[in-house]
Amino acid sequence: MGTRRGRERTRRGWARRGAVSALGGAAVLVSLLAPAGPGPVPAAASEPAFTSVNYAVAVDESASLAPEDMKAEKAAAARIALGDVSSSSNVTVFGFAAAESGDQRAVDPVCPRTTLDAAGRESVGACVGKLRGRKKSEGTGTDFPSAIRQGVHDLSSGTDPSVPRVLFLLTDGKMDVTGSPKYGDPAHREAEGERQLELELKNAAEQRVQIWPLGFGAAPDKKQLDRMAAGGFQKGCVELPSARPKASKVSGAKDVGPTLEKIFAAAHCLRYQRGPSNRPPATLEIGISPLATVGSIVVDKGDPEVTVTYLDPSGHEVPTSGTYRDSRFELAGAGGTVEALKIVDPVPGVWKVKAEAPEGHRSLPVGVSVLWQGELRGSITMDPPSPQAGEKTTVTMRLQTREGYEIKDPRDYEGLRVRGELTGDGFAPLELRLTDDGKGSDPKGSDGSFTGSVEIPESADGALKVSGTLTASGLSADTRSEAGQIAPGVLPVTTALTLPDATTHPGSSLTGTLAVHNTSETPHTLRLSVADLQDGLLSVTPAEIEVKPGESGTRKVTVEVAPEDVFGDRLGDGGLRLGGTVTVVDTTDDDRTLVRSPLSVQVTPEPGIWEKYWWVFLSAVAVVALVVVAVLAWLRQRRTRRDPFGLVLRLVSEGGDILGEHPAGHGHKQWYEFAVVEPHRSPRIERRSHGPYAVQRSPEGGAVLRTRGGGRARLTVNGQVPLTDSLSLALGEETRTRTPRSRRPRPSRSRTTTPTTTPATGEGGSSSTYESYL
Repeated sequence: MGTRRGRERTRRGWARRGAVSALGGAAVLVSLLAPAGPGPVPAAASEPAFTSVNYAVAVDESASLAPEDMKAEKAAAARIALGDVSSSSNVTVFGFAAAESGDQRAVDPVCPRTTLDAAGRESVGACVGKLRGRKKSEGTGTDFPSAIRQGVHDLSSGTDPSVPRVLFLLTDGKMDVTGSPKYGDPAHREAEGERQLELELKNAAEQRVQIWPLGFGAAPDKKQLDRMAAGGFQKGCVELPSARPKASKVSGAKDVGPTLEKIFAAAHCLRYQRGPSNRPPATLEIGISPLATVGSIVVDKGDPEVTVTYLDPSGHEVPTSGTYRDSRFELAGAGGTVEALKIVDPVPGVWKVKAEAPEGHRSLPVGVSVLWQGELRGSITMDPPSPQAGEKTTVTMRLQTREGYEIKDPRDYEGLRVRGELTGDGFAPLELRLTDDGKGSDPKGSDGSFTGSVEIPESADGALKVSGTLTASGLSADTRSEAGQIAPGVLPVTTALTLPDATTHPGSSLTGTLAVHNTSETPHTLRLSVADLQDGLLSVTPAEIEVKPGESGTRKVTVEVAPEDVFGDRLGDGGLRLGGTVTVVDTTDDDRTLVRSPLSVQVTPEPGIWEKYWWVFLSAVAVVALVVVAVLAWLRQRRTRRDPFGLVLRLVSEGGDILGEHPAGHGHKQWYEFAVVEPHRSPRIERRSHGPYAVQRSPEGGAVLRTRGGGRARLTVNGQVPLTDSLSLALGEETRTRTPRSRRPRPSRSRTTTPTTTPATGEGGSSSTYESYL
C-alpha cells in the first residue's frame, strides 16, 4: 500500500505541478525550447509559481447608490480579492465620491496594500466591509480624477514596475465635479475636471497602470468609461486582445460581481467560469479543467449564515485547509458573505458546492464561480522528419496536458494563438501557419491538433528546425521544436510505420507494422521509443531492430499500455486519451530520425461483470420489459413539457446588443444541442450534435442551459446566461405554434435568419453573430 500511494503521489505531483512563467501562467511568449528532436517531458518544479499582480479597487460611494448597489460593490470587491490564485498579489481598496466642502474628502481609504497570502485573504473581507454609501452632506458628486490619482499612487509607490498594475473602477454614474470647490469657480469646474482627468489618465499610462472601468445602472456614460480604459497603460499581461483594458457596463447590481470577476480574470490572465446560483439548501456544480494547476472556487453566499461544503469530482468532501489526495486547500472569508476555496493541484472534473442555511436565512441566492490558471503543453512532429530540398513537409502541433493526455474540450484552449516557424541552413526563416480548422493539410477540425505544410526551399543544404509556440490567456506559454536535416538524394534505410488509433484497457497492447527497406551493404540498427508523454504510460517493443543489408519487409511493432494502478483515479468511467509520438531513429546513420508518428490511444477501464456477462441477465430483461413500457409512456408525457421546440435563442453581446436569433428544434432526448461558431468574426448559433451547449424547456418556465463540463444553469424569460467572455444567451419571443413531432415541417437549410423573417424550425438555421474563457 505504501509503495502504491508513493507512486500515485509522484505521478500526480509530476502531472500537475509546474512553474508558470514569472509574469504569470498568463501566456506570454516565453522560451521553453525543447531539446532538438524528441525527448522526455521535463520534470516539473516542486512548487508552482503563479501570476502575481498589484491591483486597486476604486468603489463609488456617491449618494446616488441604493443600499443593494453598495452591497453588490462590496461583494464584488471581496470576490476578486478572495478568488485571486496568487499568494504574492497585492490589493488596495478605497471608496470615492467628491469633496464639496472644506471638511470633506473625495477618497476614503478602506484596505491598505494587503498581500493576498493566507492571512491577507482572510483579512481583506473585513476591511472591504468598511465601504459605505455617503450621505448627501458628505459629498454627492463623482470625482474620477481623484479616484484615478489615488489608485495610481497606491499602485506605483514602492512596487515593482515589472509586476502588472491594475486599477478597477466601479461606478454607477458619470463624472460630476460641479460641486467641488477645488476645481475652481462653478462656471469652469466641468472643463477643469475634464482637463484633470486627461492629466491623470496620461500619468496612469506613464506609471504603467491599466484602468478597467465597470459601470452599472442607467447613468454611466459608456463613452467616458471607454475613454478611461483607453487612457491608461495598454499592454496587458499577455499579448492577446482579451488582456487589453476595456470598459464594461451592466444594467443591474446583481451583475456587478460576476462581471467584475470576468474583467479581473482578463486583466490578471486567469480563466473564469461562472456557475449556477440557487437559494439554499442547494447543490451547485462547477467544472475545473484538467489544465488547471491552481484555482479558486468562489461562493457568493449573500448571507453570512450560509455554510458551504465542497465535494471533489469523486464525491469526497474535501477539507478547507491542508492537503488531501495531493491537492492543497486554503479557505478564506468563511464568516462573511463571500468565501473562496483556493486549490493547488485540483482534481479535474465537476465539483459540487453544497450550500445550507438555517430558517430565516434562505431568501438570497447563492452563486458559484471558478478562477484558475493552468498549463498547456504541445508536442510537435514533422513528416517526413528528414525531407529533401524542394519537398513539402507537414508539421503538426498537438495539444496535451502535462501528463501527455490529449485535450478533449475545445473550450479549454479557447482563444489560443499558435505560431510556427521553419529555420535552417541555406535559407531565411519561414513563417509556418498551423490551423485546427479541418481545412487543407489539417485532417480534422477542433481536435486539438494544429497542422500546416511548408515547402523546403531548394537552397536548403543542412540542418532544419521547426518550432511552434502556444499562447493563451490563463495558460503558461509553451514552445516546442523538432530538429531535422536535409536528406540526400537516396537514404540508405527508409521506413513506414502503421499504428492504429485504438481503444484499449490498462495492461493491454496494440499491434502495428514497420515497413523497412535497406539499400546499403551494411546492417543498420533502428531504435524505437515513445515520446511526448509521461514516462511509463506507453512503451514500444522491440526497442531496437536490426535491418540486414538489402532487407525489405515488415516487422511487428507492439505498443503496451501501463497497468491500471499507474493511472490511479484519473482513468474515471469514460477513460482518457493518451497522445504520444512513436519515434524511429537510425543509429547507424548519425541518429537520423526516420519516423515521428503521432499515436492516439483511448484507454478505458476494464469491462465490469455486466459487460462480460450481459447474456446472463437477458432473461431478467425480458421480465422487466413490460414495466419499462409503462414507465416510458409516463416519461414521454413528462418529456413533452421539456421539449425545446419553439424556443428562440438570442445571442447577446457584452454591451447588451442582440447579435442574432436562432429558433430551437425538438432536439435530442429533449435537449437541443448547439455551438457558437466564428466567435471573433461573425458569431452565430448553429445546431450541432454533441455541441458544447444544449437547452430544454423548464417546467417552471423559461429554459435550462446545459454546458459541457460546466453543469446547468436556469435561463429565465428575461434573464441571460454567459456562454463565453463576450457573449451571453437570452430567450426571445416565441413566434410559432408548437408542431407535433409527427407532423413538423421539413427542416430549413437556411444558414441565417433575421428577426423580420419567419423563423425556421431550428434544424439547421443560425443567426448572424457570437471563451473564451478569456
